[in-house]
Amino acid sequence: MSAGESDRPGGDPARIPPITAITTNHTPPSAPYRAHVLSSMFEPPARDITLVVSDDQQRNHKRTNARVMIEAAWDLIADNASVEGKPFAMSEVIGALAGWFNIVSGSICKVGDRVQVGGVRGDVIDITPLRTKVMEIGSDTGEATWVRGRVYTGRIVAISNKMTFTEPVFNYSASFDFLWEEVAIPVAYRDDRQQAAQIMREEAVRVSTAAEAETAIADMVHRYPVARTEVEPRVFVNATDNYVEISARLVVPVRTSRRMKDEFTRRVLERFTAAGIAVASPTQDLTLRPAESEPSPPLRAS
Repeated sequence: MSAGESDRPGGDPARIPPITAITTNHTPPSAPYRAHVLSSMFEPPARDITLVVSDDQQRNHKRTNARVMIEAAWDLIADNASVEGKPFAMSEVIGALAGWFNIVSGSICKVGDRVQVGGVRGDVIDITPLRTKVMEIGSDTGEATWVRGRVYTGRIVAISNKMTFTEPVFNYSASFDFLWEEVAIPVAYRDDRQQAAQIMREEAVRVSTAAEAETAIADMVHRYPVARTEVEPRVFVNATDNYVEISARLVVPVRTSRRMKDEFTRRVLERFTAAGIAVASPTQDLTLRPAESEPSPPLRAS
């Protein structure tokens, strides 16, 4: 073997198989090989490789890949750590790389998932070793963005992978692509509360996707230790000082929740109007009393 050749199978480092074909062995990887693996983290393989392997082989393959990636990244960091002012920057890079490994190995999210990380909500459009890019969506509360509702704002947000260790990651579509939504409408005490509740129940059944959600729940029960829960629409009544609050709870797909809530609310309001049921609001009763007349002073004799 010549001095310029790699000590890994394949000779020339440029001809080393892509990372997807690495196999387990006990020989420490050489520096050229680790450099090739690090470049493979940023560049996709030239062709797709399909391997039929057992679960044990897949686990060993992932462990080997992860070990080589970490060693390659560490070599890159060590080569640049001697420059003054680099330690803090290198710690951020190490944290981001560790976060990327956390995302991949822990199946935290993948491209296409709808997530919330550190106050940012959106759909994952790209995952790299240092950062994850998210197509931002709005918020129902409207606190963080100018768009009210879970629809795209047009901004792409880059999030450091290090945040997977410091912030909770909410995944809305990893294993269960549905949400439980709740719509509350206040009804005055003087109106027909029973009819109002019946109208909301019928409309919730009409727009709900309970059948699809039931199948998804069954799949989750087989994969995770979660209890089965009801997905059928329900209506709840709550008495307040000002009105009766009637809430409809229904299951809708993650990415169509706003449209379905809009459809549900429009139909309920139309039927309330036809039935003579008014939407209530906080009220205040005032009692007015006439002022008591002051007694006349007694007359004095002259």
